[in-house]
Amino acid sequence: MMNRKVPTLYYIGRFILGPIFRLYYNPKVIGKEFIPKSGSIIIAGNHKHLYDQCLTIISTKRGIHYMAKKEYFDKKSTAWFFKNTGCISVDRTSKDELAKTKAIEVLNDGGAIGIFPEGTRNRTKDILLPFKYGAVSLASKTDSYIVPFGITGDYKFRSKNLTIRYGKPFKIGNMSLDKANQMLFNKVKNLMK
Repeated sequence: MMNRKVPTLYYIGRFILGPIFRLYYNPKVIGKEFIPKSGSIIIAGNHKHLYDQCLTIISTKRGIHYMAKKEYFDKKSTAWFFKNTGCISVDRTSKDELAKTKAIEVLNDGGAIGIFPEGTRNRTKDILLPFKYGAVSLASKTDSYIVPFGITGDYKFRSKNLTIRYGKPFKIGNMSLDKANQMLFNKVKNLMK
């Protein structure tokens, strides 16, 4: 049952491209033991580069369905890839109920969702952009664990400092979404220090 909805191309891509990515960028992965091997999880953290999701994908054998902007699905040149690797299209101009429904289905099926709560790549000098509520809302609706992560360093050939650091998974429980979102924000911020 676990991960049965992740397309084969996802695993083929990780098998072939994962070692190349590791060799080229030399990333450090810290705390990957915090990623549960089964059960519904939402992997959530900061977004600084196009390849950020690659760092989470090489961190676990689990298949991760990433929430990706609708624009990637609108172009023929990229749509085939995002559709065939299990990504979920999100229209960022509205409250995309279809995307939310698909993500909930994955989580209710014991799967993993990847999400960047900032909603877009952070190109500012601020450490983090304000978090949108998608991650905590999905976690609350499905009683899923959130696994926070923080990415630091540079995407350079044989990087000396590119690091992804995971924190302990946590559940929302009876927390308000405001409090849960602030907690997630703080955890990600601390993982980036």
